[in-house]
Amino acid sequence: MIHEGVLLSVCVFFVQTNHTRKELLFLMFKEINLRNHSSLHKLFYSLGTIIGVKNPIDFCLNVENKINDSIQPHPDYNLEIDDKTNVVTLTVKQGDNPPYLYKAKAYKRNDSASIEVDRTELSQLILIGENKTYDSLTAANQNLSFNILEMALKEKLGINKLTSDVLITLNLEQKNAGYTNAGELLADKNHYRGIDVVRFGENINIMLDRANYENESILKEYDQTIQKYRQYYQREEIHGVTRNVISQIPEEAFREAIANALVHRTWNINAQIKVSMFDNRIEVVSPGGLPHNLSKDEYLSGQISILRNPIVANVFFRLGLIEQFGTGIKRIKDSYQGSLVQPQFEIFENSIKIILPILKFITDDLSDDEKKVFRTIREGANTSTQISRASNFGKTKVLNLLKQLTKQGYVERIGEGRSTKYVLNK
Repeated sequence: MIHEGVLLSVCVFFVQTNHTRKELLFLMFKEINLRNHSSLHKLFYSLGTIIGVKNPIDFCLNVENKINDSIQPHPDYNLEIDDKTNVVTLTVKQGDNPPYLYKAKAYKRNDSASIEVDRTELSQLILIGENKTYDSLTAANQNLSFNILEMALKEKLGINKLTSDVLITLNLEQKNAGYTNAGELLADKNHYRGIDVVRFGENINIMLDRANYENESILKEYDQTIQKYRQYYQREEIHGVTRNVISQIPEEAFREAIANALVHRTWNINAQIKVSMFDNRIEVVSPGGLPHNLSKDEYLSGQISILRNPIVANVFFRLGLIEQFGTGIKRIKDSYQGSLVQPQFEIFENSIKIILPILKFITDDLSDDEKKVFRTIREGANTSTQISRASNFGKTKVLNLLKQLTKQGYVERIGEGRSTKYVLNK
């Protein structure tokens, strides 16, 4: 009754259930606006026992009438009757014309509850239904200048002057329609909230430094944020006539995180990108969850690039601020190659957080035996017995090596007695 193929959601109607046909219809409706339909199958299987219906033809006509009367625009669905069991299968495809309204309201599923979508989510669904993006819409502010963008384009692309034709080519201006939202974002002054950068002390109650970059070109905000990163996470070391820049956190990773936030954030949310700087990490929080139809796994793997703001992304690409679309997360991960600690990505419904820790490597200060024990733990061994077996060291030697690694901060001891385990210290 659950069919594989191009269909994104399939559900089954039962007779013996506490849900009325109206409630089942409402459950079906909510799924049309969603990007992830896998849980719908479990939802309907949990509603009752599959025993079929007494009058399946009348049942289907009743459901069709309720769908046609209650949901606008009409969804793409199909009702099938199993002649042997009288089980009715309702097959629903993901909607191509969101938002789908149930009695003039749009809903979504939040765990097991039904909630009405807010104004921001509704506007996003409308844009998707019209095959438009926010950055392509006409800007409310048409009194714009582009000195910062012009300087960047001259330096990177060698243009002589930023003319209206160039702006139209970049989709920052529309012929006979004025500047787009992308144009305003890249203009010298705009009305958008930009980036809030805070340097914290021992805890979040101690703010050592704070900078608000807003109402100006996102190119300038990007540069200012990079400079703030360099202030706290880079130092210069001089060896003879050579001057080397040492980065505690890879600059490439931080650049990608900020560019990613500016390019992919939801700009019609009245919120700033939050950059929180700590002694051991940087956290970058971007307003807006994943774009429609992009899963968490696809986002993390970088296999598919769905651009929320393609016009802004194209300008950043031309200026060399981002490379090939969809490679940002991979580049962040690659910049931590060999580090004991790795970047983390936390995805929420209305925000995305990227955590960039201080780089940490196995130093030459460790003996060969200590390095071997460390690698053994990294490969999955976490008890002294497992470590002894994997390293071919005696138990006493392993315990002494673990004691040294713990003292130096590479390994953390958890528990006591037989339940003692050893994990890498992050």
